[in-house]
Amino acid sequence: MTIYIGIESFSQPGLEEFEGKIQELDFYRNENNTGPIVRIYAAQVFEVNNDLMEAYGNAMPHSKYGTTKVYFFPENSSEQVKLNPSKPFLSNDFQKLVLATYTKSSMGTTTFVERYSE
Repeated sequence: MTIYIGIESFSQPGLEEFEGKIQELDFYRNENNTGPIVRIYAAQVFEVNNDLMEAYGNAMPHSKYGTTKVYFFPENSSEQVKLNPSKPFLSNDFQKLVLATYTKSSMGTTTFVERYSE
């Protein structure tokens, strides 16, 4: 049983399944280690597939009582995407380019919408 647990622990899927399909453009994490942790990602999608994007969002780190958000951009978008540390996390110019937004709330519920969502 111990061997099985060890094998399962080291054979879980990771981000390598997204290589060549999704690339991180920018990342922001607040410095608050005593309260809610906010993680915001901007990712470029080379294969527009909602299931793939949602799976990528699910694979991102998340902290209890924190929030994780991923903004997905098309392949031809600029790598100059910059995230803001407070809302709105993206400038208006970048909001228009967002294909989809994945959010995992502080209670662990997830949403995936095909557009920009704050």
